[in-house]
Amino acid sequence: MIEKLKLIKEKFDKLTLDISNPEIIADMKLWQAKVKEHASLQELMDEYDNYLKLEQDNRDAQEMLNIETDKDMCEMLKDEINLTKTKMDESLNKLKILLLPKDENDTKNVILEIRGGAGGEESALFAHSLLRMYQMYCDSHRYQMEILNIEETELGGVKEVQVLIKGKNAYAKFKYESGVHRVQRVPETENQGRVHTSTATVAILPEMEDADVEIDDKDIRIDIFRSSGAGGQKVNKTDSAIRITHFPTGIVVSCQDERSQTQNKEKAFTILKAKVFDYYQQQKEIEYKQNRKSQIGTGDRSERIRTYNFPQGRVTDHRIGYSIYSIDTFMDGDLDEMIEALTLADQQQKLAAQEE
Repeated sequence: MIEKLKLIKEKFDKLTLDISNPEIIADMKLWQAKVKEHASLQELMDEYDNYLKLEQDNRDAQEMLNIETDKDMCEMLKDEINLTKTKMDESLNKLKILLLPKDENDTKNVILEIRGGAGGEESALFAHSLLRMYQMYCDSHRYQMEILNIEETELGGVKEVQVLIKGKNAYAKFKYESGVHRVQRVPETENQGRVHTSTATVAILPEMEDADVEIDDKDIRIDIFRSSGAGGQKVNKTDSAIRITHFPTGIVVSCQDERSQTQNKEKAFTILKAKVFDYYQQQKEIEYKQNRKSQIGTGDRSERIRTYNFPQGRVTDHRIGYSIYSIDTFMDGDLDEMIEALTLADQQQKLAAQEE
């Protein structure tokens, strides 16, 4: 691993020189590519520099101990050697994690889709609760959330919603949310205080640029229709809603949230590109299905990943057997503890797989 880090260090130092080279700066596309690659290695190189400093400190302390005769000073040097050795081991573990293959989508924005599942109106109300939870998480972490399309119910629930989440490493933060979320609570529509179980499905898709996925005009049909919704002012009075059908995959996307036909079309294409890319990625990964099951689930949306048990005040993620006993703050967007636990578990599994 150290030899590998030395080679990466050489590459990083060359990139540092390249991005200051006037000839490379003149080629904006090449310069941007090198700046992006340099930035992607920065955290790894910072940790490597930290490891090298600790290694040098440990070596210096060892050399001083070999010539020191004062008993108290020898004890201090031994403590220093033990401390730097512990820190070196911690740094090596961080380096192993930083050297794991990167998910190329981690830095991308996110298309978050929530659908009501089993449980009728209560599932739609739960879907709305999840949307609020993610909105509050975004607000506290300075992510921008934009609703692309939403279908609401008369009682304020959500049948289906797609939102775009923009911000640094958005996909890396949200990717573990894909799957079936189950709630156990007394519904607002329940008069006798009985606990009901219902579900909602969450899908997390990386936002795709035009260069990432190609959609041929001959492969799609665009239909224009009048919006429908929960009623009242929420229903547009013009034929501005857009439905796009992608024939090769059978994916159908509708968008009616905006009054402008052009805006609805743009939003529908944003969702479609993400779904088409995801479809083909899923097809490629079928042969690796068994391997995917051994990882923290990020794609199998039929998998029940989490239970929100309101009577017990508990949120449990079934993939890692991790529970949080503060469901109210969790539903108010305090997801950091769960996201960190999932990220750590995923990293540990990948490290273990590399060592096999």
